Amino acid sequence: MATDTRVAVISVIVERKDKIRELNQLLHEYGSYVIGRMGVPYPAKDVSIICLALDAPQDTINTLTGGLGKLDGVTAKATYSKR
Repeated sequence: MATDTRVAVISVIVERKDKIRELNQLLHEYGSYVIGRMGVPYPAKDVSIICLALDAPQDTINTLTGGLGKLDGVTAKATYSKR
């Protein structure tokens, strides 16, 4: 990717399984920026944990993180590389 991008990780907690379709649609829209994705279901707490690695412009990462966080029952936080 171009040098005006940053590497970031978005951590996502999904507490409402009925939102997974919307979540996956949103991730599909940003798929060209995704380096990797790991999903871990945690039945003991009835949640799913998703970790996304991205290389994207900061505004794009912020928009995706915000879009994920707007889904009811979904929490998303981004952590950025220094460059």
